[in-house]
Amino acid sequence: MRIAIHAFDGVSMFHLAAPQLVFGEVTKLGLGEWTTQLWSTDGRGITTAEGYAVAGLGGPGTTVGADIVVIPSWHESLAPAESGLTNVINSAHATGSTVIGLCLGAFPIAQAGLLEGRSAVTHWSATQELADRHPGITVDSGVLYIDHDDVLTSAGTASGIDACLHVVRKHLGVTHANRVARSLVVAPHREGGQAQYIERPVINADTDAPIAEVLAWALTRLDQPLTLEDLAARATMSRRNFVRRFREATGTTPARWVTDRRLDEARLLLETTHWGVDRIAQACGFGSPVTLRQNFAARFATSPAGYRRTFRSQAEV
Repeated sequence: MRIAIHAFDGVSMFHLAAPQLVFGEVTKLGLGEWTTQLWSTDGRGITTAEGYAVAGLGGPGTTVGADIVVIPSWHESLAPAESGLTNVINSAHATGSTVIGLCLGAFPIAQAGLLEGRSAVTHWSATQELADRHPGITVDSGVLYIDHDDVLTSAGTASGIDACLHVVRKHLGVTHANRVARSLVVAPHREGGQAQYIERPVINADTDAPIAEVLAWALTRLDQPLTLEDLAARATMSRRNFVRRFREATGTTPARWVTDRRLDEARLLLETTHWGVDRIAQACGFGSPVTLRQNFAARFATSPAGYRRTFRSQAEV
């Protein structure tokens, strides 16, 4: 997997480093040969927002034949992209590269026309501007990332890491993505549909000890019924108080969290076993294969069987 990451004067070091960090970890852990290369539109070095000079960059030719082209951010002024950049984006997309816009990086991609008639996300503070400039785009301010397979956009800052982990999971599976997340000490369970702007998107085991204990308890019982009453009783809280505390700690509802974890387990079993859908549905607590298929299709836009075929074909590459 070859990944070309765009660099420009004024880019923050975090945005430039995030995709290199996540994708580089794949190679570091021996999970695959993923290489990242930085490039600028003129092939010259750039100066980051923090004042550091970055040299040794490639030019637009770096994107030729790249599997993925990443626009990791964009100028805070939201200045229009030069035609040189949008031409490179269009050319890369036309020749089969997946184009990813992290944070404000959605703006050059939208200007290139790749998001017309599609949904997209960007940093929450710039969603209205993106919608105003491109009425043909459905801008969703309430998610972490949106993947159209050939084009992906993400929300601000840390959501870029979530989007990159999603790419790893998409190509290498849940197990490897979780290994990368653990190695980087970041949360592996932040799906694209999770709200991008919440006060505490990742649970704090110290300050939210009752909720953390319930999560750990529930993860060992996914094959069993896990009702709101069961979870609240485990935390020795009233239903109302538990739901409030749960949302504060995780950014989602108990029912959504349980379904997400069951789907995680289903993907893992589809990747690592030859079990049939009936057995997987039972092991993940969905009750019936029909319920598993419905939830799986709603979340991943494919069937369990389709997911297994796609994952195995990618794993063989």
